[in-house]
Amino acid sequence: MAKRVFSNQDRGVASRIAEIVYCNPFEGRRWELEREVLNEDFKEPEWYVGIGDSRELLVPNLEKLLFIAKSLLDTARSKISNGAGEWLDADKDIYQSLTHFVAFHEVMSDFDDTIENMLCGGQIGGRIGYFAKCRDILRYYLNTDDSLRLSKDEEGQYFAFYFQLRRAWVTIFKFIVGRSDGMRKLRARIWQSSFTKDIKRYQRSLYDRMGDIVTLITGPSGSGKELVARAVGLSRFVPFDPIKMEFAVDISKVFLPINLSALSPTLIESELFGHKKGAFTGALQDRRGYFEECGRYGTVFLDEIGETDPSIQVKLLRVLQTRQFQRLGDTSSHPFVGKVMAATNRELPREIEEGRFREDFYFRLCADRINTPSLAELISGSSDELECFVSYIAYRVAGKTECADLTEESCSWIRKKMDPSYAWPGNFRELEQCVRNILVSGEYNPETFNCPEKAQCIENATRSKMTASELLQSYAQVLYKEQRSYEEVAKILQVDRRTAKRYVVGD
Repeated sequence: MAKRVFSNQDRGVASRIAEIVYCNPFEGRRWELEREVLNEDFKEPEWYVGIGDSRELLVPNLEKLLFIAKSLLDTARSKISNGAGEWLDADKDIYQSLTHFVAFHEVMSDFDDTIENMLCGGQIGGRIGYFAKCRDILRYYLNTDDSLRLSKDEEGQYFAFYFQLRRAWVTIFKFIVGRSDGMRKLRARIWQSSFTKDIKRYQRSLYDRMGDIVTLITGPSGSGKELVARAVGLSRFVPFDPIKMEFAVDISKVFLPINLSALSPTLIESELFGHKKGAFTGALQDRRGYFEECGRYGTVFLDEIGETDPSIQVKLLRVLQTRQFQRLGDTSSHPFVGKVMAATNRELPREIEEGRFREDFYFRLCADRINTPSLAELISGSSDELECFVSYIAYRVAGKTECADLTEESCSWIRKKMDPSYAWPGNFRELEQCVRNILVSGEYNPETFNCPEKAQCIENATRSKMTASELLQSYAQVLYKEQRSYEEVAKILQVDRRTAKRYVVGD
């Protein structure tokens, strides 16, 4: 009589490894599952590995997990091949997930080489030879049973999905620096923007639909909004042709950023929509804009969306509503098939109240919203976070050999010479200039900016006869615009953080 392919004990272990496949790797559930599988052999992972460190990120238990997964697969495969085992419906899903776990990790280092080349400015084009290694693993385990056998298109789709997973992991970890809970949550949130909270549903039906969802990134100036956008934009699904052994597009060219505050309305239209020859002075030939160049798997990133003229907002709204656009000077419509991301350091609900931003446009932008925390918030919540950020900057500024010394020198100067409550109004951008100043001159003298809005707040209160509650709310909002931190506002007002936030947002 045939036995089930997994014993009761093996099924428990196999199901936990199978669940790892579909975990957000920046959340704690993955490590709970690893601990349950490995018990006393579990090695506590590090949440962050510093820049320049060659250790594989967050996988100290990977070799042991792979050994267990392969052993479980080989035992189950042998039973099925010899006719000595029978499936439970749930066991097929577990067996498939174990196969994906093994196939993905067998080509992971190959993916890393390709991704590193992309991040260094290289192209991802031409034949990807290591697809054959991945394909052969899938066939070895899945072709044992006709009900599990994959078509060639499915083999290519899984390979593309594996590459997307690894690309997302590497780009998020390289771009989003830090050990604090705030940065962990930010990385997990970025992962959701790529795969949603349910990665199984994403794999089944959403992988080619995420371009329809607009991502809005909010946060103070200098807090890394473009890095977040780049991590999402470079992590999109791109199909793989298993016959040609090539990706559909060069993934290194799919992210198209534009700073809207730096351009006039006419230039914005020309850059985004393109133009016909003669559409305006200087338009000497037809030109394709970002919306046309983007393609199906690309991302157009609209930075400083809060600075745009209302006339541009109307035209962008039409693109998001209809997925159509027209070149300047042209009457024919063209389809937009890519993804839009936007960012702003402005409080858009307040901009709407004051008539500077369209409400209907806002609600087209905010289907997927990510908020980047201020540097002051992150530092106040973690004692070693400042050193982590400075180390990252020092590595970029001075290189590997001088990184440690410059990090120590900069952190020592900051802690001895600067007020611990300093709000870092320039955020990471300011911290980078601080490190450069210390490298060059041995010191940093932060600028002090007067805030005329405080005086204006009092003047408005006198003119409009504000109540005490209205005056306090107005003052709290001015403080938040200056400090960019609810904690700092709370300190100044001498209230708790929740109360300060309530004053600021007006609840």
